[in-house]
Amino acid sequence: MVYFMYTLSVQLSKKYGPIFTVHFGPKKVVVLAGYKTVKQALVNQAEDFGDRDITPVFYDFNQGHGILFANGDSWKEMRRFALTNLRDFGMGKKGSEEKILEEIPYLIEVLEKHEGKAFDTAQPVLYAVSNIISAIVYGSRFEYTDPLFTGMVDRAKESIHLTGSASIQMYNMFPWLGPWINNLTRLKKNIADMKMEVTELVRGLKETLNPHMCRGFVDSFLVRKQTLEESGNMDSFYHDDNLVFSVGNLFAAGTDTTGTTLRWGLLLMAKYPHIQDQVQEEISRVIGSRQPLVEDRKNLPYTDAVIHETQRLANIVPMSIPHTTSRDVTFQGYFIKKGTSVIPLLTSVLQDDSEWESPNTFNPSHFLDEQGGFVKRDAFMAFSAGRRVCLGEGLARMELFLFFTSLLQCFHFSPPPGVTEDDLDLTPLLGFTLNPSPHQLSAVSRSRQLQYS
Repeated sequence: MVYFMYTLSVQLSKKYGPIFTVHFGPKKVVVLAGYKTVKQALVNQAEDFGDRDITPVFYDFNQGHGILFANGDSWKEMRRFALTNLRDFGMGKKGSEEKILEEIPYLIEVLEKHEGKAFDTAQPVLYAVSNIISAIVYGSRFEYTDPLFTGMVDRAKESIHLTGSASIQMYNMFPWLGPWINNLTRLKKNIADMKMEVTELVRGLKETLNPHMCRGFVDSFLVRKQTLEESGNMDSFYHDDNLVFSVGNLFAAGTDTTGTTLRWGLLLMAKYPHIQDQVQEEISRVIGSRQPLVEDRKNLPYTDAVIHETQRLANIVPMSIPHTTSRDVTFQGYFIKKGTSVIPLLTSVLQDDSEWESPNTFNPSHFLDEQGGFVKRDAFMAFSAGRRVCLGEGLARMELFLFFTSLLQCFHFSPPPGVTEDDLDLTPLLGFTLNPSPHQLSAVSRSRQLQYS
């Protein structure tokens, strides 16, 4: 349903221009298309377009708590606290690099066990990526065989997929349909299970809490909550609901978006082996056999360009998460009332034909100059922009670079036996985010490949 809606919106933008209105059931929605228009709204008029449109399904499950689906003072405080503490626990800094470097061997070990035979990349990649946000939030990683952990990851993945289903979108338009929607029942069970599991993990951390040595985001939240309560402030934003839903938001977002992008990257390498060869040549020439580090990025312009182009073409959150106007606003000559739902069509930015030379094809040259150096592009809005820009952007960039370069250093990715590069399907799987369609890849150790070549 989301895929259909964004495809339709792109087509309508070509006919009606960069700003137009659609109706989803009784709900009026303003769609913004193209780099210049989306930037003007989200960046230049950030206050006007900075609130979140909380649809019925998201209100049902978050009740205005947490970070992703909240507004007002509670959202401001939770986002500020999350940003501060994620930075304190290493997001985008050396601490996170160490966590990622610790995780990489576990992922490589899983891939090596397949001994070059085809496998589904979804679980190992998502488990590895999820362990990074888990280490930052809870203070420790999980084993890939831990049923608590695998259940949390698989459930978050399913919930994100279900949220984009046609039946849930119908529920958002006509909430009275709720009792007859099976996907809503499944989502409710998933959210209830998530709350129970997070509550149990928090309880365990609380029992061993040392206020002078916080292990992660949860510890820091608990210390702040305890400090405020001891000072007599019993009516703060630091309560159990905000803790549980903030953790749930961070875990789901930190698992799905980065893990999905990395899976797209591996699929694209198998689809375009000549690009994979160039990435591996650059990695071998610049790094050799040692572990890639964040500081290597500046010396790997082609690899960096391939990662950025993967994010651009994969376009995993094509409609962003809907915004709403915080006040009456006049925008490009149109009057938009306060509280109007607004969709910044990110796919129209990432595939804006006035910004990209070949917007619909996989072309790493979009991020390279004539000398082969890396070039930043203003229209690269894979993390959205403005007040609601992804708060985990720094962490995600680091994860994508380190996981991608490490995997390409160790393995050559190809289609399964009997499947050609042309057979690999790039049609996304429908959902709230755009995942690759179910597929398998072969990951052959490059040392073994060289041995038999």
